[in-house]
Amino acid sequence: MGIVILGAGGHAGVIADLIEAATGRNRPGGGISFLDDSTPSGTMVYGYPVEGKIADCMKYPAGTEFIIGIGDNRLRSEIAARYDLNYITLIHPGAVIGGNVRLGKGTVVMAGAVVGCGTHIGGHCIINTGATVDHACILGDFVHISPGAHLGGEVRVGDRSWMGIGSCVKNGISICGNVTAGAGSVIVREIKQAGTYLGVPAKRQEQENA
Repeated sequence: MGIVILGAGGHAGVIADLIEAATGRNRPGGGISFLDDSTPSGTMVYGYPVEGKIADCMKYPAGTEFIIGIGDNRLRSEIAARYDLNYITLIHPGAVIGGNVRLGKGTVVMAGAVVGCGTHIGGHCIINTGATVDHACILGDFVHISPGAHLGGEVRVGDRSWMGIGSCVKNGISICGNVTAGAGSVIVREIKQAGTYLGVPAKRQEQENA
């Protein structure tokens, strides 16, 4: 039985590559397909077919495996809340996963990522290419750790927060939910208020304080 990816954009294409690497399914006829609201049914995307709209996921037989291939945390959380499906967890064979690591359903760990021992990661998270999440971190649901982002040990990240490309978080720091850390930002203090944080050290955008 195939794996159905919800979404057909760039991140979904990366997910298709991840499925190929993790499961050995290769083009053509690798048992991978997409559902997407903006791409016509029958279109071939990244070598695989779009089979309908996202809502069509409810038409598939029991046991079908699904993964949400959408990078935006809010959209992933909305889709997961709307559709209770058989979501799978995917780990690229080129990732390094330490001992006693827990990964929630729907979470993906990309090539070159490192997840340290004792780390717990919630559901539908993205640990993107080359990101590092050190020992004993706790990540909520729908968190996105972007390519090349680095979390020190014992970092806590709340639901739907997004660490941008190349951002860094000092060890032991807690970050609340719905925080976006801009590319290259460095977080050295606890973040208790949702919003977008930029710079070195990272500070909340002034317009959001108005």
